[in-house]
Amino acid sequence: VQLQASGGGLVQAGGSLRLSCVALRSTLSNKTVAWYRLGPGVQRESVATIHRDGRTIYSVGMRDRFHISRDDAEATVYLQMDNLKPEDTAVYYCMLPDDNVWGQGTQVTVSS
Repeated sequence: VQLQASGGGLVQAGGSLRLSCVALRSTLSNKTVAWYRLGPGVQRESVATIHRDGRTIYSVGMRDRFHISRDDAEATVYLQMDNLKPEDTAVYYCMLPDDNVWGQGTQVTVSS
């Protein structure tokens, strides 16, 4: 499975972005999918996970502003990010925890 993440960009604080993670030439319907991020000077951290049955898990502090969802017909998992803050600036990666497959990442930059 190959993953392609997109949707990043430059946004002002308080703005929103929706990231997409698409499985190329494959399906995600039987996969757990997770979003991670790697910011400047900080360790990689988990953002959110969505299981095959739709159950979601959010890291501390993510649930109130981020929302993960999936569209299995489109082989896509989304990460809706609202009320973005400068500390959300990072490269965001989607990955398959059960297969240790990572996408290439998409840059999110939040200006103050």
